[in-house]
Amino acid sequence: MTENFSYFLELESSFGAPNYNPLDVVLEKGEGVWVWDISGKKYLDCLASYSALNQGHCHPSLQETVQNQAKILTLTSRAFRNTKLPELYETLHRFSGKNMFLLMNSGAEAVETAIKVARRWGYRRKKIPENKAEIIVCRNNFHGRTTTVISFSSEESYRADFGPFTPGFKIIPFGDANALRESITNETAAFLVEPIQAEAGVYLPPPSYLHEVEKICREKQVLFIADEIQTGLGRTGEKFCFERYGVKPDLITVGKALSGGYYPISAVLGDRETLGLMEPGSHGSTFGGNPFGCAIAKQALDIILKEDLIRKSKELGEYAMSLFREIPSKHIKEVRGMGLLIGIELDIPAREVCLKLMEEGLLCKDTHENVIRFTPPLVITKEEIDFAVGVFRKVLG
Repeated sequence: MTENFSYFLELESSFGAPNYNPLDVVLEKGEGVWVWDISGKKYLDCLASYSALNQGHCHPSLQETVQNQAKILTLTSRAFRNTKLPELYETLHRFSGKNMFLLMNSGAEAVETAIKVARRWGYRRKKIPENKAEIIVCRNNFHGRTTTVISFSSEESYRADFGPFTPGFKIIPFGDANALRESITNETAAFLVEPIQAEAGVYLPPPSYLHEVEKICREKQVLFIADEIQTGLGRTGEKFCFERYGVKPDLITVGKALSGGYYPISAVLGDRETLGLMEPGSHGSTFGGNPFGCAIAKQALDIILKEDLIRKSKELGEYAMSLFREIPSKHIKEVRGMGLLIGIELDIPAREVCLKLMEEGLLCKDTHENVIRFTPPLVITKEEIDFAVGVFRKVLG
């Protein structure tokens, strides 16, 4: 099997652009929370593809949906109508309470779409002078990798040698409502924020922060946009993370788990006041809203509700955090999170620990040098969490 590993490693190294630094494990099978490498070794997946696999690997009902829809109709483009898109609209309405939706493919596309919608709203509703609309974002944000999105990133490695950058953004500290209030001008169209900064290291805002954000946005006539691509769809113990804080954004971006891990699909959720401003020709995507992706997304949302994954995430997240905090290790500085979005901050390089966890049958990923994310599929059981914490205890103790 060493020869097989070397073969795949050489192929990837020879032909793949080196924009990732993955752990050296070659996976070929997944089921639920478990994955297997090419030698047959079994691992507990504690990343869930950055929360795209909330429903677990290869969920049986999603498999069935994929197979059935693939035999019927996969792509029409939006030049024609199909039966699956309106069915997904109805499901999204019941799930979110919003009443208008725009479907795309990747999370970054959803964010780009929300930016366009916010700018158009700023010009047509707030009467911002042409080409002056500004959007406020937070330091240490992560909203994607496109040129426009990295234009308002504060992470230099995301921006190096990719300029010139898109203007029209202002960066303020995360969790500081006063900074938001002071930064708003008559040209501010929207405030875009992650309810929890996952990629930055699982940082939660002060408890009253989003409530203050909502209040400020209403007072100042500014759209409140919540990026729920990683934090939404049950990950933090509610349908959306912002519900944990009791607020209602004007626009919501979702992706990742909307696909159930099978096919890229994302969406912007809003109302007629915002998305109703779009018109034929103003935006589009060949694959956005295709029947194949819509059938999968509808089933992915149904699984979250039918299998009670939201409640499980909340309860098992609290259970997991309590166990992580009890690990007697001098290397653990802090355990923080919400639901099954958990960050374990260390005083040593996290990648080294991830390599040791991998040897013990646990797949985790480091972020920002010293933080390990624990974000397993929401179908994980209490016993599997016990196993995971036991491995952490062995490696860090």
